[in-house]
Amino acid sequence: MIRLKPKANARAIRRGFPWVYANELVLDRRTKALAPGTVALLEDQDRKPLGLVGLTPASRIAARMLDRDTGAEIGRDWLAARLTRALALRERLYEAPYYRLVHAEADGLPGVIIDRFGDTAVVQPNAAWAEALLPELAQALVEVAGVTNVLKNAGSRGRSLEGLDDIDAVLAGAAPEAPVPVDMNGATYMADVTGGQKTGLFYDQRPNQAFAARLARGQRVLDVFSHVGGFALAALAGGATSALAVDGSAPALALAEEGAARMGAAERFATRKGDAFDTLTALGDEGERFGLVICDPPAFAPAKPALEAGLRAYERVARLSAPLVEEGGFLVLCSCSHAADLSVFTGACLRGIGRAGRRAQLLHTGFAGPDHPLLPQLAESGYLKALVFRL
Repeated sequence: MIRLKPKANARAIRRGFPWVYANELVLDRRTKALAPGTVALLEDQDRKPLGLVGLTPASRIAARMLDRDTGAEIGRDWLAARLTRALALRERLYEAPYYRLVHAEADGLPGVIIDRFGDTAVVQPNAAWAEALLPELAQALVEVAGVTNVLKNAGSRGRSLEGLDDIDAVLAGAAPEAPVPVDMNGATYMADVTGGQKTGLFYDQRPNQAFAARLARGQRVLDVFSHVGGFALAALAGGATSALAVDGSAPALALAEEGAARMGAAERFATRKGDAFDTLTALGDEGERFGLVICDPPAFAPAKPALEAGLRAYERVARLSAPLVEEGGFLVLCSCSHAADLSVFTGACLRGIGRAGRRAQLLHTGFAGPDHPLLPQLAESGYLKALVFRL
């Protein structure tokens, strides 16, 4: 049993906010001695129960709300019920079993990310309570989703904040011996679920890649920070005359090339390994122009302390990429930084476009796909923004 301090905002928790910060909890000697991942009863200042939480006393987010029902038993059956609800949504949305199956707090499993690749599920247990229940979670996944393989990916930054290890593991079945082909938006992507970035593929950009593909028909396309060919391969499926993918990772670009070959578009696809800023500058010096340019960088502002530097980086991306767009062409600028909300991100992009001497129409604002639902009480769950400009 743990309790909120007198000045903590119990009302926000009752209204659905899923986190309790360390400075809001009475962290006495007894509470600090509880093992990370302990499931505890949370009470307000007046000792009225608020629900069950997963506790990590040493973390800034000291407790994560699991269930308002104080009589719930947090175990395999409870996990199976949450997974069943999450799976029902995805099966309604997608015909093929390739999607984000669990999007953490928004799916009632705080700190847990699960991406599905056919009969393989990749789990990122980024909270101590989930790490403590990994065997039960893997068993529930096999039973509910019918997957054969369950892999633990321990590469997330969030795990270190919870004091967790960085050791990947096979929780059920076996790890695929080769990258998994994923058909999406008419393109074929190769997902390295064991050695790739994050879980191997970013499903969140699916609707934004589809929108960009509509603009790509008959155009030369440049995709910067391409990873395994995200926007470039979708553009080729949409009828682009050619696509150039730029990334700093040679293995990611090799997977992009394999995907292009599998979809019969190898002759229209090229890659360029290098730093994105240096490559954008070089392409400008070379006089290159494209009908569609996409820049989808990593999170330049992963937290509030990095916001100002992150906004300068987004502005620089816009300033360097805008001159590469043909007159009347299109520029797609993306951010996955939850600390940079839509307003400030848009402002940074417009400053960069303006400083490049270009004028822009904002055609479309995109967000993550519906397999990445937003928990309205938690702004961090709505991290992705994609702005589509006509220059």
